[in-house]
Amino acid sequence: PIHFCKFAFFCCLTLHISYAFLPNSPNLKLIRSSQPLPKQNTKTYSKTKNIHVAKENNEEIVKNEEKAAEADNQTLIGGLKRWWEKDALEDIKTYGTSLVIALLFRAFIAEPRYIPSLSMFPTFDVGDQLAVEKVSHYFRPFERTDVIVFHPPESFYDYSTRNKKEALIKRVVAVEGDLVQIKNGRLILNGQRQEEKYLFEKAEYDWGPRVIPQGFVMVLGDNRNHSLDSHIWGFLPVENVIGRAVFKYWPPWRVGFVEN
Repeated sequence: PIHFCKFAFFCCLTLHISYAFLPNSPNLKLIRSSQPLPKQNTKTYSKTKNIHVAKENNEEIVKNEEKAAEADNQTLIGGLKRWWEKDALEDIKTYGTSLVIALLFRAFIAEPRYIPSLSMFPTFDVGDQLAVEKVSHYFRPFERTDVIVFHPPESFYDYSTRNKKEALIKRVVAVEGDLVQIKNGRLILNGQRQEEKYLFEKAEYDWGPRVIPQGFVMVLGDNRNHSLDSHIWGFLPVENVIGRAVFKYWPPWRVGFVEN
């Protein structure tokens, strides 16, 4: 019995010691957990956390700004604001330059004109639009059969109440020094009868003969019997001429150069 007791005690002691130092034993876990943990760098952790939070906030701000900008751009005011900030200066330069060029072109080179009456029919009909060039008469004298646009002389307003700002369009039939006469419906120039294929009908009046003075031309409408022109109000001063009618551009079916 004594040996048995010793043997039993020894076995129990061995089991207890073995159990106490096994890797998964509760005692070993207790021993491990009781060991002090390594200290963390709280400052570094706090700084990293703050950076992460700031980054998230910045991303959120950017998203909100993009949403607000997109909503603003969909409005008229937003579109104008975007245009002003991005394209206004360039557009102003482009359109401003184009406007200046157009105004200079109209003032010194060519301008559009509208036909309001039938005095030049059939060459021009009511509503026709044409281009008048304003350069050539400075270096090339007017010739017979030229179609010109001009400001009427003061004598014109003895027979008309039209606005003085309105210009007229007629055909030059004689220049300075020419002897002109209209007889039996025909134009006689320096003793020779002229063939005028552009006329609508023969004139129903006689006029002249008279000599065109220097610095003047005689102008008549192609629709001779329905035109207020030189045979009524006299000769036209050359200085009143705006330019030559050169091209019809409207309506499309009448597009073409003006017949001289």
